[in-house]
Amino acid sequence: MKKLKNVAVVALVVTVAVALSGLVVARAATRVGLGSADNFAVLAGSTITNTGSSVISGDLGLTPGTEVTGFPAGIINGVRQVANPIAVQAQVDLTTAYLNATGQTPVSTIPTELGGTTKTAGIYDSTDGTFGITGTLTLDGQGNPDAVFIFKTASTLITDGASKVSLINGAQACNVFWQVGSSATLGANSVFKGNIMTLSSATLTTGANVEGRVLSRNGAVTLDNSIVTKAVCAVSVPTPIIVPIVPIVLVTPTSTEVVSIYEATPTSTTEVLPVIISTEIPTPSFPNAGVN
Repeated sequence: MKKLKNVAVVALVVTVAVALSGLVVARAATRVGLGSADNFAVLAGSTITNTGSSVISGDLGLTPGTEVTGFPAGIINGVRQVANPIAVQAQVDLTTAYLNATGQTPVSTIPTELGGTTKTAGIYDSTDGTFGITGTLTLDGQGNPDAVFIFKTASTLITDGASKVSLINGAQACNVFWQVGSSATLGANSVFKGNIMTLSSATLTTGANVEGRVLSRNGAVTLDNSIVTKAVCAVSVPTPIIVPIVPIVLVTPTSTEVVSIYEATPTSTTEVLPVIISTEIPTPSFPNAGVN
């Protein structure tokens, strides 16, 4: 009987340990600092090519390549930085960010297909080193606007047409990072959230939209009637503290009231003596009244 009880205790300890390890994974991710690359909505290494009326809200950067085509008709709501020191520094900072995401642990290994699933904050990879999205992937911040999600692939990220990344319960696109070992391809009319960091290319097919960033270290970025909006974290405003005002009532003493004021009388023993002050008006006396 005692042996069975010990076995039960061991099983309980193992169960709790497994549960706690899951919590550690969920809380392990830290925000990836993008440095100066944070200013860019699109950043590439070789070329940037656009077809149609794409809109980029944020800076566009390219280096060491120099060829940017399709703007106009595409619109850049930001600064174009091509083969200049600003673009070079952005690529240096992107490499640092990429390696930061690559090295973060512990990692939860999950199935390749993310569509139809809900994920909480944490670091994820897959058994075959790729990720795909068909349908909707939901990222749940669980009420924490600082919740960080990192998805790591050894090779590709491919989303299906009309697929969607949905953010709920405080999750923010600025805190979602996709570290892609080779290339990323977003399907037609898909809605994507997060910062894509690829080693080589990133392709947004017709009508694909991104709230986040499309950042390529070495390869090309290709757009086709796409919208890329640089994600900015919302700043939480603290709730003001309201201090109630308590009214002060002043009471004026009447002619019959006696007010006692205590003051320190400087004596050798520093004794505090009461001093009585009366508000009554004494009746005057005239000692020589009636005397001629």
